[in-house]
Amino acid sequence: MKKIAVCPGSFDPVTFGHLDIIRRGAKVFDEIYVVVLSNSAKKPLFSVEERTELIEAVTMDIPNVKVDSYNGLLVDYAHSVNAHAIIRGLRAVSDFEYEMQITSMNRVLNEEIETFFIMTNNQYSFLSSSIVKEVAKHNGDISELVPTQIEQALKKKFG
Repeated sequence: MKKIAVCPGSFDPVTFGHLDIIRRGAKVFDEIYVVVLSNSAKKPLFSVEERTELIEAVTMDIPNVKVDSYNGLLVDYAHSVNAHAIIRGLRAVSDFEYEMQITSMNRVLNEEIETFFIMTNNQYSFLSSSIVKEVAKHNGDISELVPTQIEQALKKKFG
């Protein structure tokens, strides 16, 4: 039986922290669906289509990664692609409480799907898409935070 996982997020934009989690997950699972979710609580800089394309561009060297988007419950998406696992990245202890709530709710919705937490590499523990956007907006150097394709896309967005 194939070990299939879903790695969800808003990825606005994808960072080296996200890629760290995706690459490490890809070593454990046979197939990973990186799925861009619409989060009504956030106002994204990039459209879902743009985010999907950017993730495809920066993960093309990882053969067992597929990129998709979904507007609905994560457990429904996971079920639709026959995934039995959700991969969530943790940067710090402060992430854990929020992630625990989501995991508990997902378990209520579908107890057959397990959640696996991966601690991000220490060098990315401070990194968030929000920080990257703020630095990019003010013409700061983000070359150590995101792949070149993402850096270029941000420069284009912010003119």
